[in-house]
Formats: sequence, structure tokens, C-alpha cells
Amino acid sequence: MRAAWSELEGYLRSFASRLEQQPRAILIVSGHWEEDQPTFNGAPAPALLFDYEGFPDHTYRLTWPAPGSPELAARARILLEAAGIESGVETRRGWDHGVFVPMKVMLPSADIPVVQLSLQSGLDPARHLAIGKALKPLRKDGVLIVGSGQTYHNMRGFMSGGGRADPEAEAFDAWLKRSMLDGERRDRSLLGWEDAPGARQAQPHEDHLLPLMVAAGAASGEPGQVAFQGHALGKPICGFRFG
Repeated sequence: MRAAWSELEGYLRSFASRLEQQPRAILIVSGHWEEDQPTFNGAPAPALLFDYEGFPDHTYRLTWPAPGSPELAARARILLEAAGIESGVETRRGWDHGVFVPMKVMLPSADIPVVQLSLQSGLDPARHLAIGKALKPLRKDGVLIVGSGQTYHNMRGFMSGGGRADPEAEAFDAWLKRSMLDGERRDRSLLGWEDAPGARQAQPHEDHLLPLMVAAGAASGEPGQVAFQGHALGKPICGFRFG
């Protein structure tokens, strides 16, 4: 199974070396945490939350001891409040696998402070774009904003496709890439993402698409670039970079 994700693993391993400078801290949004209002993990040293089942024993003994940042969580909440967005803070929940799995590959040194931000229940695209826009000033403070999700996330499609090409998945992938590159029209495109070709086949439940909207919102009006393009189990997957 790991071989099916080798292209993505290679991209993640090279991620840090592609940054122009090391970030002061990282704010990451995962598709595996939803709350009634956007909520930050404000613990100084979050544990890992093994929120999966049926995997080999060693996957429940993984470690990634990066520090949290209560200060960054507090700063981010102030920015949301200024934009009229109520938020919360959580100090007991650990980092879910949408955080520690990619980060363990991207930053194995675990030496950069990290704060996780939840999605907001209801998964409204406009809301998540607005959250991203409110958090944009963090970028000037050296904070890297990461959306951790997946551009194709249909588990039944993965398992039943037999590695064959999927025209609907390819169509959504092509639409998404065009939309992400166009800084002027990207927000409007994301608001209407369900109308894109192959949208619901690629994203039956959009929890893995919303982290991208937060990251895109933090770069609203700026052009994007395709930072990664690959396939897993026959399905196209890609990653984007803004700024």
C-alpha cells in the first residue's frame, strides 16, 4: 500500500527544502477535526491522537514531538475576532493523523511550533475562505499556513478502481488546478466547487477539501501554483502553494 503513495511521500520529504526560509511556526488545518466554531489547539505540547483503526501495531507507536504554541493560537483568535468570527481553544485534544502523518514526513526534526485549527461544522466554503482571509496577517509574521486534506478523497473509489484511469476524477483534478492558479477568480470558483465536473465523485464529503479553502483564503487574490501532481491507486492527487 505504501508504494501507491510513493509520489506523495517524495513530495512531502522534499517540502522543507523547497521553502525559501524556515517558518517561525506552522498553522495547520486538518480534514479530521470539526467543531461548531473554528477551534485552535492551544496546548504547549499536544500528544498524538491515533484516530484510525485496523492499521499495523507500529502505527500506534509513532511519535512526533513538535511543540505547540499557545501564543500563536491566541494571536490567531484575535485576528478571527477582528473579522467578526468567533473561535474557541482546546488544550486536551491531540494532533490527529491529518497533522502528524504528513508533518512527520515533511519535518521529521519536529522543531517548529505547530498549532492545529479545526474546520467549522457545516463545511461552508464561504466561511472557510473568510477564516483564511482573517488569518492572512500571520504570513507576515513568518507563520506557514498549511491545509492538510486530499484533492481526491473517495475511499470507495480508491478501493474499487483497480488502479484504472478515472475520467471523472481527472476532470475534477483539471478544474481544481485551473481554479487554484487564477488568483482573481479562485474564491468564486471555490464557492461553486460542487458544480465542477466530477466534484462529488472526487469529494463525496468535502471535509478533505475545506483545508485547501482556508489556505487559499489566506492568499486571496494571489496566483497559486501546482506544487505537486501525482497519482495514488489510479486517482489524481495534487498540492498547491500560494505566495
